[in-house]
Amino acid sequence: MPAENSDNYTIWEKLNRGRREKASRGGYAGYGSPAFGQIAIDGELVEDGREQQIIELIRRHHKSGKSLQQIADWLNQQGYRTKRGQEWKRISVKRVLDRLYGKTPRISGLTSAQT
Repeated sequence: MPAENSDNYTIWEKLNRGRREKASRGGYAGYGSPAFGQIAIDGELVEDGREQQIIELIRRHHKSGKSLQQIADWLNQQGYRTKRGQEWKRISVKRVLDRLYGKTPRISGLTSAQT
């Protein structure tokens, strides 16, 4: 049985509510690692300059007509790595582009079942 506080909210519900409130104010709500191109400093998301440069390279290659796999291969050949130090894959490039072009919603603290 989940632990409850005096307001009859489970601890999970209280934490989730706090994360949603922080995210709605633009703060980093702590849902895993920040997206590529961002880092969390003192609970706030800020741009990571090095990763922002890589995002710009991805954007330029995509605009020039290169496929996702061609972009990933190029990044790997140049020695660029993902946030977790892994080689780039087609899906990693796609996720960066989706966030860049607004196809992936920002974390709002709500799951699709809650919206």
